[in-house]
Amino acid sequence: MGKLAVGALRVVLGVVFVGTVFVQAGMVWALAAKPDDGSLPLTPLRVITILGMVAVQVALVCVGRLVTMVRRGTVFSHAAFRYVDGVIGAIVAAALVWFAVTAINAPGQRDDPGVSVIMAGIGLAILGVALIVLVLRMLLVQAVARDVEAAQLRAELDEVI
Repeated sequence: MGKLAVGALRVVLGVVFVGTVFVQAGMVWALAAKPDDGSLPLTPLRVITILGMVAVQVALVCVGRLVTMVRRGTVFSHAAFRYVDGVIGAIVAAALVWFAVTAINAPGQRDDPGVSVIMAGIGLAILGVALIVLVLRMLLVQAVARDVEAAQLRAELDEVI
């Protein structure tokens, strides 16, 4: 990965992380200062938003660590699995948060249940992203195994030579 791409990605990750912190701070402030007075149950939605931002932050930190490993050339190691697993967990958590929002919103959509169906479909799509990352993790497992095998073959070849 080029230095420019890594730098740009780090800037984007940092900006998004700071944005999630501001959203969390706003939700905490709203929980403390503003009571529920509307038709939607705002307190659960605010708590869910805070939890959703935590899931995003976990994914951002894990992706940042993976980018660092790519830059150093150490991504094909067993240490990378922890961060990939973190990304998968964060995506699954985000899907669960989305399903919670869907469940809270569903009673208000009795006249138009299509909205709830669409929201549930979006939740399934989020889970689909987690499955894609899981497949990519399996590819990383194969790549790490090949890298270890290549290192062993190089060592044997060095002994012969």
